[in-house]
Amino acid sequence: MFTGIIELIAEVVKVENEGSNVHITLTSTITNELKIDQSVAHNGVCLTVVAINGDEYTVTAIKETLDKSNIGLLAVGSKVNMERCLKVGARLDGHMVQGHVDQTAKCVEVKEEKGSFVYTFKHKQTQGMTVEKGSVCVNGVSLTVVNSKGTSFSVAIIPYTHEHTNFHEFKEGTVVNIEYDILGKYISKMFLNNI
Repeated sequence: MFTGIIELIAEVVKVENEGSNVHITLTSTITNELKIDQSVAHNGVCLTVVAINGDEYTVTAIKETLDKSNIGLLAVGSKVNMERCLKVGARLDGHMVQGHVDQTAKCVEVKEEKGSFVYTFKHKQTQGMTVEKGSVCVNGVSLTVVNSKGTSFSVAIIPYTHEHTNFHEFKEGTVVNIEYDILGKYISKMFLNNI
């Protein structure tokens, strides 16, 4: 489990394909604190650390992950939002995030509003998965939905989040990972199945 509060930005230093899997090696300032077999969210995708070498560590993405996320688009030099899993007994500053991406979305607008930023994302039709003032996770960042529509929503970003996540690199056309709020997903399924 994660909270959607990004710890730091890691940088991709190597991408290696093996069959349908992709091994991604990154460097970070906390690599020395990581352990093999640890779950770490990368742009909101929960991936397992499989190797550590100095200040570099490697994670592996399988076909299911590559099909549902933007992880397959990473290249050497890509900046990745990174969050280690939640510690029991720690404060929950964001919202409950599983690290299981539902789908990707495309950034269709970035608007600066005298110090803050509003990003609008277009996604596949998923009726009722975002609600006004509800929670959503974009590239692993816990955010509040504004302007929720059938196939799009917006989020407003404070300057700190803009600078300390990879949001400052987003532009029109950027593909991001979306994880909808877990409670909203269960409620939606109940209504769809008439439970």
